[in-house]
Amino acid sequence: MTQEQGRNGNTAPQDTLSGNSGPPLHTKLDIQKFPEDYNKARTDGNGTGVGAGAGAGGDASATQNAATIILTPTSLNSTNTTQQNVAGNNGGALPVPVPVPIPGGGVQSEEYKGPKWWRHLVLHWSLISEHVALLVIFLGLWAMAWILLREFSAPQTVIMRIAFLFVGAQLSGILVTFVHLPDMLGMLFFGVLYANLGLANFEGYQGFELFLREMALINIMLLAGLGLDGEAFKRLWLMILRLTLLPTIAEVAAIAGLAYLTLSMPWLWGITLGLVITAISPNVVVTVMLKLKEDRLGLNSGIHTLIYAMTTCNDVVSIFMFGVIISVIFSTTSLTQQVLQGPIGIGIGLVFGYLYGMMLQFLPSRNATYANGLRFVLTILGGTIAVMGSRVIGYTSAGALGCVTTAFIARIGWRREESKLTPHQLQAHQIASVPKRLDLLWKFLKPVSFALIGKEINFNVLQGHVIGYGALLVLVGSLFRLGFAYLSTYGGNLSRKERAYITISGFPKATVQAALGPVALDLARAASVANEAQLALAGNVLIISVLAIIFTAPLGAILMLRLAPHWLKHGDAVQEAATTPTLPEAPANAYKRT
Repeated sequence: MTQEQGRNGNTAPQDTLSGNSGPPLHTKLDIQKFPEDYNKARTDGNGTGVGAGAGAGGDASATQNAATIILTPTSLNSTNTTQQNVAGNNGGALPVPVPVPIPGGGVQSEEYKGPKWWRHLVLHWSLISEHVALLVIFLGLWAMAWILLREFSAPQTVIMRIAFLFVGAQLSGILVTFVHLPDMLGMLFFGVLYANLGLANFEGYQGFELFLREMALINIMLLAGLGLDGEAFKRLWLMILRLTLLPTIAEVAAIAGLAYLTLSMPWLWGITLGLVITAISPNVVVTVMLKLKEDRLGLNSGIHTLIYAMTTCNDVVSIFMFGVIISVIFSTTSLTQQVLQGPIGIGIGLVFGYLYGMMLQFLPSRNATYANGLRFVLTILGGTIAVMGSRVIGYTSAGALGCVTTAFIARIGWRREESKLTPHQLQAHQIASVPKRLDLLWKFLKPVSFALIGKEINFNVLQGHVIGYGALLVLVGSLFRLGFAYLSTYGGNLSRKERAYITISGFPKATVQAALGPVALDLARAASVANEAQLALAGNVLIISVLAIIFTAPLGAILMLRLAPHWLKHGDAVQEAATTPTLPEAPANAYKRT
């Protein structure tokens, strides 16, 4: 607008900061606070924006652009950043602009000076609405069940107590986010409360409970396989290998040694515990990294790629090795067969995963109308066959590896197809892609996973020395991981602060612990001959897994968010565009600014 007025010989507009003459410029935030005459000008009978002053073409254009900006949705991150900057300049907190409908169409902004919890709800409604939608789905399904199957849908029945556990965990997760803690902690604590109120007795439905746990584990492993990036491995394979193996080996060795000395756990059980604890939480890490990408932090040094790859590979290694060790512990065969459990499981998992993944590359065809939906169903089916089938044949370790290999091989073919699509086709494809659908499935399985591990914590049977030594194990193991992870970052073009940030990104534990923690206890309970010693050891593994979640998940998320502005560099626009997925194109005049 300024350049256009200069060419027409008009007086240059006044810059309110520099004191030049002319009409004032408006930033995006100023436009949201336009006076009444602009709103009247925008609603001239047909709802279209016209100038405040019918004869001034330039003013009309300016007002029309302003109306476009008001109606353009902005990201949560940019809204927060703008409000924080203005609040800092004003020396105080900025009220939340709440869109209010106006006569004739459109919206105007109104400063709402309500309680803090309401402002938080308005700002984060795009995220909270997902949880509310899940609650509405549950209420609708319950109403249908009450009409059709009333004998199973009464509140006192076991199936409804299971359903209430998951719904309560979901609501608790929402409430916990209001105090800026990960929602998984609320889900976990609700499960603990549910059990200690005597509501978690699901007698007769243990098989259904085990199935839900296994589906949560399958979902995690499939997402891990889809997240493996072959191109990143080609570029950074040596550092990724170091960041995966050295910290994992150090942490597992430290935990196994301390567990042997303090809790008298056999070495195999100590290694099992270490493999459960060492897995990094993809849920926490990915959430934080998406926030950093919005803030353009750490994009110039490949830090995001390193952290994603380290998290995925660490989870794959820990889950697979956990399957190997746990299958040896509960094996009833000869010593020779126990030794061969690992190699045979690796072979079965790789062969199954490769064959099934190759099938998914071609079945269904990418030109099929419902290609993504059918791929999603077939992917879930393949993961389920891998995990449950491996348990049936007695090679538990093959399940995890088969799951991850299936997703990885299938994703290679799908990415090859995506490279042939136009930008608009790619955008439509990614919205309904298999990873997106698995992420949606995790919205349902997340409260299931954390509530079920929480319900196993019974205050009446807890032993003080297990909690004390368990906290010590988690602390010492985490320190070993941090130290060896920092040493593993040598050899790259990274500053000391960037290397330190990569190190702390391996600190939060949550998702995999919730999935693996109860596995040993389920196997001990399902044994043909009850073994009290194995039940006690499996219970200790579960309790210490819960302690790891409680201690590391919130602290890790807070450290990653707080230290990122100080330790990571801001990325430029070119680098951000290269690493950000394609987004819908905005109208040409939607983001014009003076």
